[in-house]
Amino acid sequence: MRRVMADGEVGKALRSVLDRIRAASNARSLEIPAVQPRLVAVSKTKPVALICEAYMNGQRHFGENYVKELEEKSTNSRILNECKSIRWHFIGHVQRNKVNKLTNIPHLHMVETVHSEQLATSLNTSWEKLRKAERLKIMVQVNTSGEENKHGCLPCDVVSIATHVVNTCPHLEFVGLMTVGALNHNPSKGPNLDFQHLAECRKTVCENLSILEEHLELSMGMSGDFEHAIAMGSTNVRVGSVIFGTRDYKLDAKPGSSKAGTDSTASGEQETNDGSSCEKLAPRTNPNEPCSMAISESSEKQSKAAASCSKAHMENSIGSYNSESEKDMLVNGFDDVCESAEHLTINGRPDAPDLFGP
Repeated sequence: MRRVMADGEVGKALRSVLDRIRAASNARSLEIPAVQPRLVAVSKTKPVALICEAYMNGQRHFGENYVKELEEKSTNSRILNECKSIRWHFIGHVQRNKVNKLTNIPHLHMVETVHSEQLATSLNTSWEKLRKAERLKIMVQVNTSGEENKHGCLPCDVVSIATHVVNTCPHLEFVGLMTVGALNHNPSKGPNLDFQHLAECRKTVCENLSILEEHLELSMGMSGDFEHAIAMGSTNVRVGSVIFGTRDYKLDAKPGSSKAGTDSTASGEQETNDGSSCEKLAPRTNPNEPCSMAISESSEKQSKAAASCSKAHMENSIGSYNSESEKDMLVNGFDDVCESAEHLTINGRPDAPDLFGP
């Protein structure tokens, strides 16, 4: 049964999460850099009232997945009046044709999902035009699991993208790496390999760019695994439903409709972790040389394929899947590549894990 936070419950839930973060941080190995993890409250699909309640209880960092939804919430009069020190993290897939809208978001603090040199260049150019006093903080998103339904660069491309940002994007501040690991990992069976791979990526980046590891953040961990992520070195966890309640998904919004704070499609994940990653983390000297990890289809190909799908076809397809994770994969593929589907929702679907901050 779906659970939605009642008035006053957000503050209580927030304090509980912060207590768990502190406990996990205090219990981790001394070999892990002593950096207090940051909590990003993922408010995707949640109404302005709940964001304000979390803010009034001391929360400052909030994460959103969709440019349009973030644009609407960040310019909401109540947010502007009551949450003057709010810091927005963009944690969804960024399309380059939406970069200018994204950089114009009031109080945009960080973009955690830079996946290519081209996107970094676009963000740098757009931020420069705004003549901001501070550089825009960015993280490089890494697809550590090799799953095709996830965004992010390949591990073997991390160094080249980070180097590009540091050397050619003076208006961006490279602050860390981010990943979305495969869900439902059981810590009793050993460390999450996706988190382990991201830590290895950081080590390689730091060696190549002469950066101290404690100066480069790791954004990993969501509602179901943030304590394990902290134990493995996360400095930035993205938590949503544990704070705000689970999300409701209904096919009552037209593609492209703009309802700030209404529900939108979940970006689901596979539930298995095959531990696949690049065999080499070193950058490629030849740009035409293939990475050792299997390369997924380009976003352009996915866009063309998804654009040919009708909503009815997607609904029928969902009915043929048995597990929620399989349904999520279909929804994720449709939603993330169709520009007009930012607020598309699925009717009658049970609660499902979300891509960023379940």
